[in-house]
Amino acid sequence: MSVLKTSLRNFLAHKGRMALSAVAVLLSVAFVSGTLVFTDTMNTTFEKLFATTASSVTVSPEGAAGESDVPQTGRPEAFPAALLDKVAKAEGARNVQGAVTSLSVTVVDAKNKNVGPTGGAPTIAVNWTPNELRSVEIASGHEPRGPTDVVVDAATAEKHGLKLGDELRTISVTGDFTAKISGIAEFKVTNPGATLVYFETATAQRELLGKEGLFTQITADAAPGVSDEALKANVAAALGDGYKLQTAAEAADAGREELAGFLDVMKYAMLGFAGIALLVGIFLIVNTFSMLVAQRTREIGLMRAIGSSRRQVNRSVLIEALLLGLVGSAAGVAAGVGLAVGLMKLMSAVGMELSTGDLTVKWTTPVVGVVLGVVVTVLAAYVPARRAGKISPMAALRDAGTPADGRAGRVRGGIGLALTAAGAAALVAATRAEEAAPGSAWLGLGVVLSLLGFVVVGPLLAGVVVRALGVVVLRVFGPVGRMAERNALRNPRRTGATGAALMIGLALVACLSVVGSSMVASATEELDRSVGADFIVQSGTGQPIVPQAQAALEKAPSIDHVTEYVTEYKWLDATITDPRGKKAEEGLAATDATYMRDLRRETTAGRLADAYGPDAMSVGSDYATEHGVKVGDVLTVAFKGGKTAKLKVAAITADQGNVDNGAMYTDITTAARYLPADRVPHSLLLLASAKDGQEDQAYQALKDALAPYPQYKVSNQADYKKDLQDQVGQLLNIVYGLLALAIVVAVLGVVNTLALSVVERTREIGLMRAIGLSRRQLRRMIRLESVVIALFGALLGLGLGMGWGTAAQKLLALEGLGVLDIPWPTILTVFVASAFVGLFAALVPAFRAGRMNVLNAIASE
Repeated sequence: MSVLKTSLRNFLAHKGRMALSAVAVLLSVAFVSGTLVFTDTMNTTFEKLFATTASSVTVSPEGAAGESDVPQTGRPEAFPAALLDKVAKAEGARNVQGAVTSLSVTVVDAKNKNVGPTGGAPTIAVNWTPNELRSVEIASGHEPRGPTDVVVDAATAEKHGLKLGDELRTISVTGDFTAKISGIAEFKVTNPGATLVYFETATAQRELLGKEGLFTQITADAAPGVSDEALKANVAAALGDGYKLQTAAEAADAGREELAGFLDVMKYAMLGFAGIALLVGIFLIVNTFSMLVAQRTREIGLMRAIGSSRRQVNRSVLIEALLLGLVGSAAGVAAGVGLAVGLMKLMSAVGMELSTGDLTVKWTTPVVGVVLGVVVTVLAAYVPARRAGKISPMAALRDAGTPADGRAGRVRGGIGLALTAAGAAALVAATRAEEAAPGSAWLGLGVVLSLLGFVVVGPLLAGVVVRALGVVVLRVFGPVGRMAERNALRNPRRTGATGAALMIGLALVACLSVVGSSMVASATEELDRSVGADFIVQSGTGQPIVPQAQAALEKAPSIDHVTEYVTEYKWLDATITDPRGKKAEEGLAATDATYMRDLRRETTAGRLADAYGPDAMSVGSDYATEHGVKVGDVLTVAFKGGKTAKLKVAAITADQGNVDNGAMYTDITTAARYLPADRVPHSLLLLASAKDGQEDQAYQALKDALAPYPQYKVSNQADYKKDLQDQVGQLLNIVYGLLALAIVVAVLGVVNTLALSVVERTREIGLMRAIGLSRRQLRRMIRLESVVIALFGALLGLGLGMGWGTAAQKLLALEGLGVLDIPWPTILTVFVASAFVGLFAALVPAFRAGRMNVLNAIASE
């Protein structure tokens, strides 16, 4: 009991200093708890939606895209309405309905403004059936009753100021059509941000699928006493093979699986940042307890002298850590719930609506948060606690302070240098890897080992780096600067640990800056080298460019030609058999002949122009080598959903150093002979070139041609490069914002170190004041000490991060991103900003030091 009382007394006596360490625990636990609450809430929201909308059995075409996937052709897979009768005759089937659903639409209002979500969720066009009343109700107006009626969801109507009678234009690959809002539907459950428009069934079939008498899905409910699995078996028997059947539970599982990909990215990213903050917080906690133990050396010595055992002293420090962990973790769990609500608001702002009414806090969340915070805090305090237990009774007769490292410091330095060397070797191995997988493993190992090495060798580096920084930064301030340098060097272990906390966050900033800048530079170089077109037209919604928009572009004045850009999205799936009879599933790019002018490709054999002749094609050099194919060979190409062709190899393209590595090309007219018109994919991106000398007129003409289609954007090459840079910059800014969490914790560590250092040097400060040091000089000395510690951490972090980033770029070079670009302006800005961080961190400790009473300070023990 006496140990507990002692621990409580010490904890409360140092509550101000403990508070900073508690903030580190709070922030880390808040990120973990917030992530768990957010993902649980997302799951709850979608599970309610799935449970409300799913029928007992859903029938889809076998080759249908996923629930959230946009089909390559822009036209959903469908089957004849005659299947409704077959499903209706299945034993146990009730309420059989045909559904038409399309995600390949854009809806604009009378002002030609896209009323779809700005990001995340899609725009969904469906036919109105009685099943819709499970999830929505008509709040005003009526359901669609004819070709000129459309119903829109209430959230979209409110967001865009839509009302009954307003006209909406729907754009799809089958053409544009207009309808007036006849009703507004209110969701009974949370709508996760999608824009929904409902049409009468015949209109939906005709305008979304191209003709009436087709459905994209058939749903059926089970009669009383019939299970979903039994109904599925009965429907399967009635329909035969060639269809995809799912029970309500299977449909919900499929929906959750699609959602899981998105959630996992967010979940693991946020947990990763929480881990970084926790790692930085460990340094803060270790430093706090190390300094508190050092300051209480005489006190602990007296406790040992009057009978306290090593175990009791050790236990006393660990109980203080336990109290710190409990307080910080409890506050962190509460803050995590607030963070989850904030994330929900953020998601709503970008288009994915989440209701706080679905906020889900499972009992495991606070348990995980508290256990994590307490365990990490106690482990971090273990080494200082052991050090406290080793204090002998004779220490009561000595001055307080941290003993020199001595031999232990030299051993530590040797281990740190060995780890750093091993990390450097692993990073070098990563740069020399010939494949991405082993290279990534070497990179990960190198990052971990080099980080551990720098942390362990920090005290040794502090002596060298701080002296060098002192020459450049501190000596200009005269005696005050020299005293600040000596204070920073007084305890290299403390300076190393404090700088290491800042080093981690800045190393990641530098690494990501190098990678992001190199990606932009590589893409820009590739664009200059490979793309010959003047303009790029892209879809901003992830939907294919509709034929009517492409036709408008082709008719624009001053335009020489328009070419569809090939991506995997645009490839035609085919089974290709080589002359030796070996089959392979490949993607064949069907393009216009102008493609080879707009995108420069190198060939190792033949001429690419010949690949656009009748029944001709090209192959990549890797495929040619693997299958022993040469120019003149004939390949058997079985198009998925089409016929089988015999195509002659007219060219072999180089796969290394080219965009579209591995692509096989054929003329669009060749592919059209073997595929139905509705099976040819539409592109997400078009390339356009102006007539000679008419670039400016063509640029404006393209914009005018696309004015009715706000979902598409025209860019010249300069615009495209800037957009690419902005996109990477926005992503990096988000990451930097999250890394700021770790930097904030590191700044708290500098504040804590300085505050405890001021207390430790109370008598010394009093003596300096007594012999003539002014308050202003004292505050300047502490600020300079803080600046040099911050610059020390920044120098190590930026250097380490640039090394990581350089190694990562060498791996990216295997994927075609071969330009290394170090963003020196960013690196220098971060380094200079670190000095201001040091100044900010010293404000409170310097102010408190300046207010000390000189006589009381001299008399302190």
